[in-house]
Amino acid sequence: MDAGWWAELDRPATQVATDASGAVLGVVSYALRPKDAHGVILWLYCRESETVARVLLAHAVTEMGPRPLDAFHFATALTLGLEALPVGHRPATHAALTAAGFAGTSLWRYMHRTLPTPELPHLDRYHTEPTTPDTRRLIVTEHGQTLADAMIGTPVQGIGVLWWIGVEPAARGQGLGRALLGTALDALGGMGATEVILFVDDDAPCGDDRDRTAAKSLYDSSGFVEIDRLYSFTKA
Repeated sequence: MDAGWWAELDRPATQVATDASGAVLGVVSYALRPKDAHGVILWLYCRESETVARVLLAHAVTEMGPRPLDAFHFATALTLGLEALPVGHRPATHAALTAAGFAGTSLWRYMHRTLPTPELPHLDRYHTEPTTPDTRRLIVTEHGQTLADAMIGTPVQGIGVLWWIGVEPAARGQGLGRALLGTALDALGGMGATEVILFVDDDAPCGDDRDRTAAKSLYDSSGFVEIDRLYSFTKA
């Protein structure tokens, strides 16, 4: 999925920290990006030991040399599409990044609710098409024009993903988004999901083309609960 982004990087380095017995304590992966001379920390795991996180970060920063650094900025093959660091569930990693001089920016809300959703309205007319082996798109049209669409992910161990929902400007304010949301969640339930998660932008200015104020209001009023915030980090 991210072949173009990976192609911008030099070969990543992966370093493993162990104790005296050889047991793995943590691991960090990082790479240089020649186009802007930045260093990139791709991922870091430390069993949530702040001491281990600090050691791994210090090693990566030293190896990449004095330069601007980014951490947890993009999805990687290992995160399966999850961008940034869930700071609520990774407090030790977050603390280590802050102690190392990284500045964090909240980019996404990570939200969850259980299924089914009998309280939500549903659409009578829509059609579905596969987009990838793991996703499908629900589309609402009128007179050959797309009014709204949603993308859902095949459930894994009972957990489905709502990747996207959007309504064209001319069709907003009529309850179409809520009905499409109910329909998408019903479709996930029909595929075996008992829970659903989603990620929603938290960094777009109001009035911007990416403004997700309406989407966040929809999710908040439709039974979704925020369970974490996803941060990216920079260090000058």
